[in-house]
Amino acid sequence: MIRAALVRLGLMREAAPASAAGRTIEARDDDEGWRPISRDRQRDLSPVDQRRMQELAYHGWEQHRAANRLVELPIAFMLGDGARVEVDDEQAQAWLDAWWSDPINRFDLRLEKRMRDLSIFGEQVITTYTNPISGHVRHGAIDAHNITDVITDPDNAGLVIGVEIADRAGQKRTYKVNLDGDDAELLRVPALVLRENMTAGECHFWQINDLLSGSRGRSDLLSAIDLADAYTQLIFGEVERAVALRSVMWDVKMTGATAEQVEARARKIGPPTPMSTRVHNEMEEWAVLSPALGSADANGTLRTVRNEILGGGTIPEHWYGGGGDVNRATAAEMDEPTYVVFRRRQLFWVAILEAEARHVIRCRLRAMGRDPAKEMQDPAMRPRALLPAMKSEDISRYAAALAQVVSAVLAAINDGLMTEETGLSIIAAVAAKMGVEVDPADELEKARAQATKKREADAFAPPPPDPDAQGQP
Repeated sequence: MIRAALVRLGLMREAAPASAAGRTIEARDDDEGWRPISRDRQRDLSPVDQRRMQELAYHGWEQHRAANRLVELPIAFMLGDGARVEVDDEQAQAWLDAWWSDPINRFDLRLEKRMRDLSIFGEQVITTYTNPISGHVRHGAIDAHNITDVITDPDNAGLVIGVEIADRAGQKRTYKVNLDGDDAELLRVPALVLRENMTAGECHFWQINDLLSGSRGRSDLLSAIDLADAYTQLIFGEVERAVALRSVMWDVKMTGATAEQVEARARKIGPPTPMSTRVHNEMEEWAVLSPALGSADANGTLRTVRNEILGGGTIPEHWYGGGGDVNRATAAEMDEPTYVVFRRRQLFWVAILEAEARHVIRCRLRAMGRDPAKEMQDPAMRPRALLPAMKSEDISRYAAALAQVVSAVLAAINDGLMTEETGLSIIAAVAAKMGVEVDPADELEKARAQATKKREADAFAPPPPDPDAQGQP
């Protein structure tokens, strides 16, 4: 009452009605500003740089011959006459044969393309589709350019468990990476929780030129892209120089002529045709001018850049159309590092094919209601990927060495300086160079058994006939 009276007398202002006020406090994320150690991207290129690298690598493979050879030569040596996967179990072999020759999989056609893609893009996503009834596995491919993220185990930075893909519409979906075994045995709870949200399907994910703490692969051409482009530009520059050298110009000198006479002569004159005859007096002199473009340093520059490109891929110079200063003896020594590097990549593909073959067998066993974890412990169920030897060995020198080694080993054994098993191990080491694998202990046991059997057969054999007893001279 008193407040209302004071307001009417003008001694107090009427209080303004209270308005709603406040703000919403969001739940605080304790992990804000932090990232798991297992997903540290410092070891990977940024997504933009990753896609740019793949685009440039594809361009280099397609447009630059030197870069193309860095990809194609290893594939030719690794794949050779083809590859196959074998397993001792007959039923499992039938499963692998059906998987290998499936009209969608077609490893005889697509294995080379898979090798090429992995070399160019540095990573590869192969989707797997399993028939729930038969367990038969088919493969699909996803362009590496569509990879937006690679998810690793929160407790293991070296284990990729999922791959996020963006389709043409920009929609993202995550594929679960097939692991070589049962998830419950291989992963802990944080990784299992992440795997539950990966509902797009299953896939294999392979990457090269990566680090253990990184998750993205790198192209074989990453360090060669700029050099390959420079080499191509140098080649075209030399072509343009060669074209310029073929360009000539006639220079006509008119002694004592005025400007008007020179102008009048220029309107009438023309270059002589081939095999033509020209008659003039001493006041007119004709000469041919051609550009003087030195090329002494061009070959050296081209060779330096070319060898830098090839050397980065461990490819010797004489493998790229140039012998250089290489003879037959030095060429054989220069080839050895190349074969070793190619063999390492070949063994990587052996591991890939065997892992995919094990997945095929597990899917078949699971569809039949059998326990894959138990069945795969049988050595007869373990697949082997067979890729051809990358070079033919010159066994003539090993054959000569084998004869000398056998003689030396026999002498050492007879003198009591060496056991038979050690001697056979030395012989087996030389035989391995010729492609013959010998188990020294097993071979020695068989040899002793064979020798015993031969002695017993000789002991019971009838004596040879006596020529004198038969009246023969």
